[in-house]
This record gives sequence, C-alpha cells and structure tokens, in this order.
Amino acid sequence: MRLTTLVTTLRAQMSRRIRTLGGNGQSPGASPTVAFAGYTESLNQIRFVDSLTNEELNKLNNLLDWKCFVADSRGRRFGNAAWAGKRCEPQAVPDPRIKLLHERFDLSDKHVLEVGCFEGVHTVGLAMFAGKVTAVDARVENVVKTIVRCALFGYSPRIFKCDLEMQTLPYDDLACDVLHHVGVLYHLKDPVRHLLDLRRFVRFGVMLDTHYARETDATESYEVEGRVYKYKRYAEFGHADPFSGTSDHSKWLELDDLTALLEESGFNRIEIVEKRDERNGPRVLLLAKQA
Repeated sequence: MRLTTLVTTLRAQMSRRIRTLGGNGQSPGASPTVAFAGYTESLNQIRFVDSLTNEELNKLNNLLDWKCFVADSRGRRFGNAAWAGKRCEPQAVPDPRIKLLHERFDLSDKHVLEVGCFEGVHTVGLAMFAGKVTAVDARVENVVKTIVRCALFGYSPRIFKCDLEMQTLPYDDLACDVLHHVGVLYHLKDPVRHLLDLRRFVRFGVMLDTHYARETDATESYEVEGRVYKYKRYAEFGHADPFSGTSDHSKWLELDDLTALLEESGFNRIEIVEKRDERNGPRVLLLAKQA
C-alpha cells in the first residue's frame, strides 16, 4: 500500500472512530441526554403519536434503538438522538430535497424508490408527495424502525431489507419511476456497477446526493467492464456503526465519472443543484433524467 494511501486510510479510520464514539467517548449504544419535550421548530402533526400520553410516547421511544427523532405537534420527541453531537435536533419532515424532487419530477403520479431508508424520516416525506413509495435498507433494524415511523405518521409504503451490493438484486421489486438516492453511494464498495445497474430498474429519473473524490485524493483504481475508475478509499466499520457502510471500505468516485456513469445508464439530462464542502469531504446534489 502506498504511503499516501495508508495515511489517507488511517485518517479516515480515526475520523470514523471519533464519529462513532460521538466525539466525546460516548458509545453509539449509549442513550444520549436529549430533551423529551419543549421543541419549537420542525413540528409535525403525527397522526397516531400526537394523541399518546407522555408515558406512552416515552415507552415507544425506548422500544427500539432509535438514532434520530422528529417532533410531534406538541413539541415532543418521537425517536432519539444517535449520540452526543449526532442527530440531536428534530429532523425536518419533509426534507427540503424532497420538496425539490417533487418540484422537478412531479411525484404525485410517480412510484419512488428510496434506497437507504434509515429510520423512515425521508420515507415519510416522500409519502407526502408520491403516488407510491418503496423503501429499502441493508439493515433489518432500520426496516423495522421505518415501518413503525411511517405507520404512526399514517402512511404504509412497501418496505423491505435489501443490500444494494448483493450479487443479484431483486430488480422487479426495485422497479420505480424515480430513485431517491441520498447519503448511500459513498458507502458502497462497488459504486460503478451500482450506477450502471440503475438502468435496469429506474424508469425516469434520479436524485443523487453523495460525497465524491477530488482528483488529488483519487489515488487508487479498479476496473469494471474493461474500464478503469479512480477512487478515494474510505474506511467503513460495517454493522458496528449504524451510519457506516456494510463493507470494510467504500470507494468515492470522481464527479466526472459519477455523471458519466449516469449518462451511460441513460440519465443524460443532469442538473448539478449544488456542491458543498462537508467535514468528510466534497459532496454533490444532482438530478438526472432520461431524455
């Protein structure tokens, strides 16, 4: 392994370990100290939560190992923070990116597939606009939490466990008009094959929000279907970290390769909505449609 690659990997591992410990040595399994009530922003009318007593809602919050939360119309917490400094504020429903997706694609008559549904916050947001929603996640515990969250909001999307890097994907079950692909691609070990696979089950368009590699950071390469792709190797912690990919590492592609792969899959009308620098590196939000 090259020295620069080794240094990059070690830095990534240290960063992820600090993140996993919550920045203050707190275990991800520990219950963070976060208020039960008193929230005044991002409030939601939650059909089957608003009527619960405080005792019942507290019991609900402790039934599952929640890693994020929303606030009901009474300013009470439904769910939990991940750990100190991670998801410690109520999540917005719907997320602004979902509103943008609806503005661009008109989801009212569309079937939307959400990959990496986590605990259902975005799933609920999509269900507010889309004609039909399917949501998948590689972790069965996230599938269960998403089912519970959606049901208590009054929605019933189809939700099931699916690892995007399994050898053969259930393409019939994943078939959709629009793909909501946020915060997942940069956790995959083989993002190239995944992007090429989109043409097999996505009919109309994609929202992709992902980290990517700067040219100077893409120091490794791998070959897919006779073509070489450069990437930045990023350490993952598998199932030990609820915010990590399921493999030992992921590959961050360069932005030009991301867009080229989308075009190769037939999504050749690409809009770069924004680029932003985050703690772990550069990130892009883009929309891609078939011509």
